[in-house]
Amino acid sequence: MKKLVSLLLALCMVLGCAAALAEAKSEYNVTVLVWKFDDTYGSSVRQAMIKWADAVGEELGVKINLDLQDAGDDMAKQVEQCDQAIGKNPDFVIINLAEPAGGQTLVDKLTEAKIPFLFYNIPPSEETYESVVKNSNSFFIGTLPREAGDMQGEILADLWAADPAKIDLNGDGKVQFVEFKGVANNPEAIARTQYSEETAKELGVPLEMVTDIIVADWDTTKANDAMLSTWQAHPEIELVFANNDDMAIGVIAALNQSGYNTGNEGDPAITVIGVDATDAAFEAIKNGRMTATVKQDGDAMGEANIRFMMNYLLNGTFFDDTMAEKYKLNEDGVSVYIPYAKITADSVE
Repeated sequence: MKKLVSLLLALCMVLGCAAALAEAKSEYNVTVLVWKFDDTYGSSVRQAMIKWADAVGEELGVKINLDLQDAGDDMAKQVEQCDQAIGKNPDFVIINLAEPAGGQTLVDKLTEAKIPFLFYNIPPSEETYESVVKNSNSFFIGTLPREAGDMQGEILADLWAADPAKIDLNGDGKVQFVEFKGVANNPEAIARTQYSEETAKELGVPLEMVTDIIVADWDTTKANDAMLSTWQAHPEIELVFANNDDMAIGVIAALNQSGYNTGNEGDPAITVIGVDATDAAFEAIKNGRMTATVKQDGDAMGEANIRFMMNYLLNGTFFDDTMAEKYKLNEDGVSVYIPYAKITADSVE
């Protein structure tokens, strides 16, 4: 009996020492897999992570080292970067998926390597969400997909209620419009596209789509090229919904070539509403070249990535009472949403 007690005491001492060592860890190495660096909103999240890694690290008395990897919108490259990260055995991996349906491969690799991870911004596809996030003991930090679209529709409805003639330039009682979609299979793009139109119609705006939805890959140049040809074929267009501000800026550049949306007094302008509240969009709204946008808070998302990661590393769970003071857990139990906000000419300052 005495021998058993001695063994138990020794085991407790060993476990206590191990716990003390874990608590005493002063430096964490983190790999961040990013879908592509040259996305404007994504860049704001990336810069925020760098900032908040320093701030949260100082707050906790630890050093957080970020190794940021650019997949260049290439899922195969992101898988390769995941393999390289595993070879370095980081404490954690933060994932911004290059392809919504491609998460399972990363999950399998990281789970086998016993490296914890979370996803942000781009959610795994609906078909893979449960296995990639919930069943893998991971977490997702994103935005409510339809909220941005709803807000775009609400902004338009407010403008229509205030002055229909300012929107309906040809006076036919309808608003001819076109929709610029990010990518075909992205949940955010799908929801923004659907609900910008549906919400505006539900609120009384008589919309009439004049072309098929235009997919421009979130890209300014592609949106500019597409709008040049679309504008030439459909000069009756009075409204453009864009899934993001980069595409909205490309649309405006195309309109400028016809003397529209220049911001100069007396020049004609159609309504252009984007999403993200990038610096370029803020300036365009201030200058009268763009109508409005919906703020997707990159700084808040970057902070959340760092805080949820460190809560897991220090406390063994992503969400607890401490995190509940700042974030609201979604019904699925494995995600939180960063809220959007409307930005118009009246609120842009």
